[in-house]
Amino acid sequence: MTRTEATTDAAQPVFTRRRRRLPRGWRSLSVYVLILGVFIFTGIFADLIAPHDPVRDDLQGRLQGPFWQGDGSFEHPLGTDGLGQDTFSRVIHGARLSLIVVATTIPTALVIGVMLGLFSGWRLGFADRFLMRVVDMQLAFPGILFAVLLASLYGPSLRNVIIVLTVFMWAAFARLVRGEVLSLRERDFVLAARTVGASDLRIMLRYLLPNLLNPVIVLATLLVADVIISEAGLSFIGVGVAPDSVSWGIMISDGRTFLGLDFWQVGMPGFAILTVSLVANLLGDWVRDWLDPRLRRAA
Repeated sequence: MTRTEATTDAAQPVFTRRRRRLPRGWRSLSVYVLILGVFIFTGIFADLIAPHDPVRDDLQGRLQGPFWQGDGSFEHPLGTDGLGQDTFSRVIHGARLSLIVVATTIPTALVIGVMLGLFSGWRLGFADRFLMRVVDMQLAFPGILFAVLLASLYGPSLRNVIIVLTVFMWAAFARLVRGEVLSLRERDFVLAARTVGASDLRIMLRYLLPNLLNPVIVLATLLVADVIISEAGLSFIGVGVAPDSVSWGIMISDGRTFLGLDFWQVGMPGFAILTVSLVANLLGDWVRDWLDPRLRRAA
């Protein structure tokens, strides 16, 4: 580089040089974060945002259209359902329930799956074979049957949904972590740690676990959409949360009766599920690309 070129580059504004260091697709990332931020904010402060009680019936005002239709009003921006309940308030409170399921299921499944996968991949032998057969059976068993069993024994509830989703998602983390550990255990830094007498527990927690964070984080972000869709699906068929709960799946199930009269009873919760699930998947793809050093160098 000549002196003139160096001087020109040094004279560039600071914000321009910083902009070059921003990750590829950062504009898309800001949109994803904004949408998911609205989802999280809405779920946390649903009681303050919702203009009406989501379970308050008003049979005289049932099946009102959204505000842009002739029979609609701004009092009920998205109309009312077959019981006169405010659709906008129910969509907001449905976000809270989905947020609770995501915030409970994924961390629990992550901790269980990572610990078991780490132990299985490091110890090998009988423990590895036994745990992997459990994982195989877990992945082969239809989760819907387990949900029906719990619902028939204890009735539909949020607790049952969390149990079902946790039981059927830890296996994905366990299999991923076990495969990564099988590769990492032969690396030079692990062999060096074993040479100096480091214990198995220290090697797993100090040397292996930090190297598992990238794939685990990517999988966790990609499972957000699966959790939301699974909860809605279980609630739709009546084996998810209790019928008197406010869930996007229950809203779709109740609204299908009036599908010919009022499409919005199904369309609004369906649009909410589609938007959050799609953005969560796109964010997971972005995180995967950013955490991959090969793709980061190519950016």
